[in-house]
Amino acid sequence: MDDRTGQRIVPETARRADRLSGTRYGNRPTMKDVAARAGVGLKTVSRVVNGEPGVTPDTERRVQEAIEALGFRRNDSARVLRKGRTASIGLVLEDLADPFYGPLSRSVEEVARAHGALLINGSSAEDPDREQELVLALCARRVDGLVVIPAGDDHRYLEPEIRAGVATVFVDRPAGKIDADVVLSDSFGGARDGVAHLIAHGHRRIGFIGDMPRIHTAAERLRGYRAAMEDAGIPVEESWMSLGVTDPERVRRAAEEMLSGPAPVTAIFAGNNRVTVTVVRVLAERDRPVALVGFDDIELADLLRPGVTVVAQDAAALGRTAAERLFRQLDGALLTPERIELPTRLITRGSGELPPAD
Repeated sequence: MDDRTGQRIVPETARRADRLSGTRYGNRPTMKDVAARAGVGLKTVSRVVNGEPGVTPDTERRVQEAIEALGFRRNDSARVLRKGRTASIGLVLEDLADPFYGPLSRSVEEVARAHGALLINGSSAEDPDREQELVLALCARRVDGLVVIPAGDDHRYLEPEIRAGVATVFVDRPAGKIDADVVLSDSFGGARDGVAHLIAHGHRRIGFIGDMPRIHTAAERLRGYRAAMEDAGIPVEESWMSLGVTDPERVRRAAEEMLSGPAPVTAIFAGNNRVTVTVVRVLAERDRPVALVGFDDIELADLLRPGVTVVAQDAAALGRTAAERLFRQLDGALLTPERIELPTRLITRGSGELPPAD
């Protein structure tokens, strides 16, 4: 078809047909398709694709034009499989929507990218069965390694995969019933420091609201709370402690119960970022000031009045340390599993420095 200027106009359908000519319908173009279009051998196409010498400029030009016309892309998976690796690692998180895991995931991805590997994310939703299903699905896809934030407490199902060469590092919580590398924050020490900070500002009736007790971090933070109270010689009442799911309704109910009655708590230590957010909302509805320290930083914590004092973890450092250790395993540099514990830091912003109201 020609327009009035004499130029030939090729309909888009014809362009698509041209691009797919010589290929198998519905499949990606192969090096064989490129070779046929360029009129060269497969070895020549391979040399051009992989940047190897031994191809004349004119031949290289023809091959590149064929690659562009067909939309050919090199199959990296096939290439790395020949080397015994898939150049991919899996990251199993508790909840992809949790802000805590954003910087952790990003750091793992950056380390993976620096090693030429692709990162595949998945969420266990704090369900041990889902965690196992997801981990084994990643192994079936032949990932080279796994970074796992465990939901369960029995990881013997991973032993055959580890023996087969799948590098594995656990983060935030240790593996259950197997020896494996783990990178943790100091949950016990951080909670003890946060509660001691409240005690130093005159508080004696301090509530603790945490996650489910079977979770390692929740148990360690409760242990830190108890240790700080014991160090100060303060007996702890059972009504001051509440562990369970971190949905807002449960946390709100726990906070309101602690803040009611003839001798309410004057301060609350929140066991993680989700608990902290709900407690902030509860305290905003009350006239009597109540001190608050949360474990994990939260977005806009510095803009609230008062700002929220927190025990901050370095989520990015957790992810980076775990990923670097994973690739050291893959390089054969590590043999004995280790436990690496990163420090936390107390960030004072005002809420943890409020004195008791009575």
